[in-house]
Amino acid sequence: MKFVIQRVAEASVTVDEKVIGQIGKGLMVLIGISNEDNKEITDKMIKKLINMRIFEDEEGKTNLNLETVEGELLLISQFTLYANCKKGNRPSFMNAGNPDEAEKLYEYIIGECKKQCPKVEKGAFGADMKVKLLNDGPFTLVLDSYEL
Repeated sequence: MKFVIQRVAEASVTVDEKVIGQIGKGLMVLIGISNEDNKEITDKMIKKLINMRIFEDEEGKTNLNLETVEGELLLISQFTLYANCKKGNRPSFMNAGNPDEAEKLYEYIIGECKKQCPKVEKGAFGADMKVKLLNDGPFTLVLDSYEL
């Protein structure tokens, strides 16, 4: 599982010209799910995401987590995080999770995050989405379950 975590001042996701998810200060997270992922891996990733201290305190140091700053979450499924670009110029997505199983884990992530964060917005699994964000920093991290 991969999370691309971006600290944002604001972010939104649009499908068919309609905003379906929008947040203010918080984290916009692109979520890639592989065929090897399960709830145990997912729980570790969620715990790491929620507790990451990547917001600045009064001294400008990244000491504060999402809860401390009353931040919001925008979670967007992004199977292309598992693109394999080794051969040729056309990416292969064989490492991306089976859509049915990946969607179940994506919905699980959303549900678990809602237990810990007052505002959790989401994209539409498998849809053509337009994502806008104002990256705060910029501050972007990649969290990979293989590295936990």
